[in-house]
Amino acid sequence: QLQLVESGGGLVQAGGSLTLSCTAPRFTLEYVAVGWFRQAPGKEREGVSCMSSSGETTNYTDSVKGRFTISRDNAKNTVYLQMNSLKPEDTAIYYCAADWHAVRAMCVMSRYEYDYWGQGTQVTVSS
Repeated sequence: QLQLVESGGGLVQAGGSLTLSCTAPRFTLEYVAVGWFRQAPGKEREGVSCMSSSGETTNYTDSVKGRFTISRDNAKNTVYLQMNSLKPEDTAIYYCAADWHAVRAMCVMSRYEYDYWGQGTQVTVSS
């Protein structure tokens, strides 16, 4: 079945907030780098944020810096994306992904580095 499962998407007014969650039913997220990606209609899937397995490194695409925060709770085997000050241009399907082979203190934003993916969760921001 699904390697990763996202939840928390929905409809929100511009300026509002959502928190997305990602869990891995079949493996432990503590040992992988994780990323959040999004894909809007007619556009390529783009990296939003990532966190190294150690938690030492986080990266964000420029358009979400200062608004989005990636975090993990190893006890819950869950990764989160807290999204604040949402804009209509944030509307997309959001995917979480796991990079099994990343070194402990690194993560990258390229979709091609990731091995496992969820089914996506829709985020819609109204104006």
